[in-house]
Amino acid sequence: MCRFFEPQVPQQCREDDAEEVIEKERVNFCEWYQPSADAFDAERAGEGQQAKAALASLFGEAEAKKPDPDTKQQQAEELFK
Repeated sequence: MCRFFEPQVPQQCREDDAEEVIEKERVNFCEWYQPSADAFDAERAGEGQQAKAALASLFGEAEAKKPDPDTKQQQAEELFK
């Protein structure tokens, strides 16, 4: 997410000079884009894997195991702390 993104304001952007993005599902460019410091949440990143594991265990698949934490992701995050 961009640090200027705000769903409650018109055009969902706090930057007044930014152009409106009409087709948000397609590739677009914004010269004001700046990544937000809290854009990536490591805890939420594993939710998809946990949901897949829960479904696998529900339907009796053999390899329904708890997902291992992504050690490479954790190592990369440690570099920036």
